[in-house]
Amino acid sequence: METDMVDNNERAQPAVAGESDVTTELARLMKRDLIFTMRFIGESQHLMQRHFQQFILRELAMMGVTPESHPMIHVFSEKHALMLRDFVFSGVSLSRQFRVEEVEQLTGDTMMRVDVWDELRNHIRMAESQFRTQLPQLPTILEAWKSPEAGATDTL
Repeated sequence: METDMVDNNERAQPAVAGESDVTTELARLMKRDLIFTMRFIGESQHLMQRHFQQFILRELAMMGVTPESHPMIHVFSEKHALMLRDFVFSGVSLSRQFRVEEVEQLTGDTMMRVDVWDELRNHIRMAESQFRTQLPQLPTILEAWKSPEAGATDTL
């Protein structure tokens, strides 16, 4: 199936002459390199953040750091609660990864790789297009990347 998908999509979107088709290469690597992870969203994120914010405030209060002595402590606790929340959720997500075959088997979606290929192709094109819109500003930005010798030659 994977070979058919790549072959069909290669015909649908040929690569520019001399340029390898990165989308097809990514599709070839999907079996090995594409994983799906869990992600907590919505109220779960808020609940975890609130837990850590209250935890931080309690721990700091036991050290004598309170809103009365440190009026901006809520901002500190909010920022650190976000970091702790993301640490926990990232760790859980990384511990439960699913390969593309497993997700296809679970969902019965035989077109998943084709859909991913299409999305990759579209997003690659959008990224390339975005870069092209920035090209007129790049000469000025790239001046900082020139070697000192190139700059000295330009002034002669």
